[in-house]
Amino acid sequence: MENNCWFQCINEDCGATYSVFDAIYRCRDCGQLLEVTHDIDSLRTQSASEWRHLFDDRYKRNIWPYGSGVWGKKEWVMPLVEDDNIISFYEGGTNLFWANRLSRELGVSEIWIKQCGNSHTGSFKDLGMTVLVSAARQMIADGRKIRAIACASTGDTSAALAAYCAAADIPSIVFLPRDKVSTAQLIQPIANGATVMSLDTDFDGCMKIVQKVAEDQGIYLANSINSLRLEGQKTISIELAQQFDWELPDVIIVPGGNLGNVSALGKGFLMMRDLGLIDHLPRIVCAQAENANPLYRSYLTGFKEYEPIKAKTTLASAIQIGNPVSIERAVRILKQFKGVVEQASEEELANASAQADQTGMYNCPHTGVALAVLQKLISRGEVGARDRVAVISTAHGLKFTEFKIRYHERKIEGMEARYANSPIELPDDVGAVQEAIEKKLDSISVT
Repeated sequence: MENNCWFQCINEDCGATYSVFDAIYRCRDCGQLLEVTHDIDSLRTQSASEWRHLFDDRYKRNIWPYGSGVWGKKEWVMPLVEDDNIISFYEGGTNLFWANRLSRELGVSEIWIKQCGNSHTGSFKDLGMTVLVSAARQMIADGRKIRAIACASTGDTSAALAAYCAAADIPSIVFLPRDKVSTAQLIQPIANGATVMSLDTDFDGCMKIVQKVAEDQGIYLANSINSLRLEGQKTISIELAQQFDWELPDVIIVPGGNLGNVSALGKGFLMMRDLGLIDHLPRIVCAQAENANPLYRSYLTGFKEYEPIKAKTTLASAIQIGNPVSIERAVRILKQFKGVVEQASEEELANASAQADQTGMYNCPHTGVALAVLQKLISRGEVGARDRVAVISTAHGLKFTEFKIRYHERKIEGMEARYANSPIELPDDVGAVQEAIEKKLDSISVT
């Protein structure tokens, strides 16, 4: 079977095509975004059953590079990259956490948390970055000039880019909004040797600058405007189906910032449907922070109107984006998947994250946005008691320790921290300790 793929303009009236190894991010003819398109007829030479067995046989095995959750689906992702040029940390294969206690508390039969933060750099960004950096390495091997790879970031993209570039021995340049990323996120690209630009602006300002910089010959752009990233991220959909024995959740909730993940999830499901691995599509819900909600505002108009906004500060800093690059792609996917867009306030997202943590999780604030939105949909009856729900957790909670400390110390201004759990400070006295334990256990048993 000969595999092939190419960039194609998402504008159906244009349809221009380009090589996936061209440093191009928008159509040269009409200016629209591009997407990676695969030769579906060629892929149909294997049956749905054969694809399922192939993917299952490779899953988490040690034959390079197929043990990776991304490269185990290489034929569907980036078949034109030679194995020797792949840079992989065996990303993917992340835990599907059965949130049994939280399911009972919220009154839903099955809530599952796809722990994409259990990855090498601690976020789902690894899934797309392995594809992009591997493609760049192939381009270099083929004689194309790439002096560095650059990205704008709210934290996680920069961490993934820096790590994969370090392994590939390719210089990386990251643009971060000053004082708007966590310490853990800031130190990751620094530790991996990236050139870190801390700019006095927000993510949208960083994005404008990095796109201008990438116009320079030899600076390759790594943001999700580059469609290669979405090819890796779409494997979340395929892996979810695998982990449910090739069945699907009824509802999938994903936090939305730059909106590449919404597009990628939909793309993965559509590819499985077109190749016969699934026979229906789940409902996709995009969860936005109220302080950074341009897609939600558009949704309220039936997607007839859209205006970029100036995003306000949000605890969910990775989705503090007012002018998402993948807006057109996301709207197209949501329309096909009977999509819903909902928002969460700062208090809602913080309390939802803390409630889930008390059932054994350790959530990032962006997962808190998705969980808060889930609670709203349950209360409105849009998620039923018998539904199977999958929440995409995008990053590891350890990246957001400051957020959790402030919450449990009740230091987030204007917020009722309903699940705050501060340490009990006591003297060196066993009697005082025993009394405090009894009081605490009595309060728990009462509730």
